[in-house]
Amino acid sequence: MKKILAFFLLCLLFIPLAGCGGDDKNTLYFLNFKPEVASVYTEIAKKYKEETGVTLRVVTAASGTYEQTLKSEISKSDAPVLFQLNGVIGYSAWKDYCADLSDTEIYQHLSDPSLAIRSGEGVYGIPAVVEGYGILYNKAITDRYFALQNRSTSFSSMDEINSFEKLSALVKDMTAHKSDLGIKGVFAATSLKSGEDWRWHTHLANLPVYYEFEEKNIDITTDDLSEIAFSHNREFKQIFDLYLNNSTTEPRLLGSKQVADSMAEFALEQCAMVQNGNWAWSQIADVTGNKVKAENIRFLPLYIGEDGEEKQGLCIGTENYFAINRKASAEKQKLAADFLNWLYTSASGKDFVTNKLNFIAPYDTFAEGETPSDPLGKQVYEWMNKEDVYTVPWTFSIFPSQSFKDDFGAALLQYAQGTRTWEDVVRTVITRWKEEST
Repeated sequence: MKKILAFFLLCLLFIPLAGCGGDDKNTLYFLNFKPEVASVYTEIAKKYKEETGVTLRVVTAASGTYEQTLKSEISKSDAPVLFQLNGVIGYSAWKDYCADLSDTEIYQHLSDPSLAIRSGEGVYGIPAVVEGYGILYNKAITDRYFALQNRSTSFSSMDEINSFEKLSALVKDMTAHKSDLGIKGVFAATSLKSGEDWRWHTHLANLPVYYEFEEKNIDITTDDLSEIAFSHNREFKQIFDLYLNNSTTEPRLLGSKQVADSMAEFALEQCAMVQNGNWAWSQIADVTGNKVKAENIRFLPLYIGEDGEEKQGLCIGTENYFAINRKASAEKQKLAADFLNWLYTSASGKDFVTNKLNFIAPYDTFAEGETPSDPLGKQVYEWMNKEDVYTVPWTFSIFPSQSFKDDFGAALLQYAQGTRTWEDVVRTVITRWKEEST
């Protein structure tokens, strides 16, 4: 009996180990950058398991914590094999972990190879998506405004709004008539809670930095980027002030507001406008009680008062690149490359990309003109192809660090609350950029 019992206990010890080892060989660990699509990746993992037998283990970092999560996870024995980079700056931080993807099948399908993150002859990051952002507006509410007999502006359509001057006049008069329009404010809450302020310190700040670099003919791939003058800070300030002063929420209360709060306000028609990107459609449509119809949600470029902005389009680009951990085994790296290929070439994968992730995919495996089914993805595609309109690229991919952005966001909150001056904000941006770039 003792021998039988010993043999039985020995089996119990070895069976889990063998089972775990077998599963591990066929498991791909993916660290996801985008919380808003975490549930979609859960669906993708289920389908991928059904079709290939490979387990996709997806871990999603909380908003604003991706870099620190990656730093923690990448050092573990069971480190992510597939992870994401937020552009050139992200690559510079993680280049020691980035495998060369130039021989992968998915890279061969990239429509524009210049979209990849390259170094020398190597390719170390490939784009997951092309995205766009600007000001979203609810046409049902703006049409309600244009129907008012006592409005102070002469605008009759949003098609006439093509500059900051016109946007400002429209917004201020809509604020004066907010009770007639049935809204609490023209803009949704300016979310300035730490970790929720990326729409301002990154996306909105893209505009003044882009225009400064254009003015100075700076090439972001070759020129010294260790300092900026923040010379277009006044333009940034006037659009930011427009948000603060015509919002659903008093500026001093914005430190507790999250992006989800803003999107819920827009979905429930408590406001007419909100700054965000095409990824926001699911955040709107999934709100309980959503009142915004797909045909009424539209994009307006981020006009900040620059010369010639009448021909400005949306901010379009990507900061979302896939990278494969070169320190993982060759077998694991192949699992990652195979998954990416499945996602962007198979019928099931492409369906998820287009209709669930709502990505505008930059790969030739998608039919010409094929766009996501959501209204915002379609509009980004339309803006990309408008004649006589220039797209503003995502210059924020070269912002020096998350720490710089966090300090920028904190300064914006203090400005909104009245505890710091705008000059303090400008000083913070210039100083912290230089400090984080050296």
